[in-house]
Amino acid sequence: MIKYLVCQNGFYEMEHYSTKAWVQVMRPTPEEQTFLTEKFGVPEPFLKDIEDNEERPRVEYEDGWRMIIIRLPFKSPEQENLYSTVPLGVLTSGEKFITVCHSNVEMMEDFVKYTRRKNFEEKNASDLILHLQLSAAVWFMKYLKMINYEIKDAEEQLQSSIRNEELLELMRLERTLIYFVTSIRGNEILLQKFQSILKQRHMKYDADLFEDVEIEMQQARTTANVYSDILSGMMDAFASVISNNVNVVMKRLTSISIILMLPTLIASFYGMNLEKDSTIYNPNFYLVIAGSVIISILITLFFRIKKWL
Repeated sequence: MIKYLVCQNGFYEMEHYSTKAWVQVMRPTPEEQTFLTEKFGVPEPFLKDIEDNEERPRVEYEDGWRMIIIRLPFKSPEQENLYSTVPLGVLTSGEKFITVCHSNVEMMEDFVKYTRRKNFEEKNASDLILHLQLSAAVWFMKYLKMINYEIKDAEEQLQSSIRNEELLELMRLERTLIYFVTSIRGNEILLQKFQSILKQRHMKYDADLFEDVEIEMQQARTTANVYSDILSGMMDAFASVISNNVNVVMKRLTSISIILMLPTLIASFYGMNLEKDSTIYNPNFYLVIAGSVIISILITLFFRIKKWL
């Protein structure tokens, strides 16, 4: 889907392209990618790179175009509580400003609404890229808070569980945090390289905005690292807890089996000789029953003393 956005105290959609418009492309079809190549002259290799979901953050130049790839946090609408990161390609050439993303990322729609609430003034391409990076860092923090809530929920369930489902959920969250840390670190390296390019080419940019982006990215990376370390230690601890819970259950079952085994053994020796025609004729029958009960009680007390029950 292609949208043309023009900044008028915030970005607003227009029906047709105009000079200095932001061309926002979300989940482009092959026909729309061909349109970008033919209409605006976007290099086809750039579009292929952006389509690769594993593409790392970087800056490239080709045929008068500059491509910047930023990693954005992404929450899958199809599968609940599934977090990942996806590439956003920012393509600039002269006054042309195009963004391409192959996923419906919440951040992009929210960013447009944010510019309207804040009466966003028209920015040059460099500052607009910095604003997108700032928004990405903020959304990383937002998803990290959601992940932290899920970690707490899984922790509460694990405290009284011997199942693997909660542990597998923590493993999924740990994998997500690793993706987040890697993507944020890549965005930080990209930010430093982008600043170096701007200084080398004597291009104007908002230094205060750059500092804000840098601080937010550092905070997001630090938070993701802390959550990842906590989760890793928690998984090791709960893996031991689950193993211990299983051992306790097995120990109790074994103890019960032993308690019931001895009376059964005694009954197997005497039971057939104490009855005749369903009538008890031998008083030793009651002694056998009493002996079985007493032995069971003694074994139970012994296991209690040894703390096996």
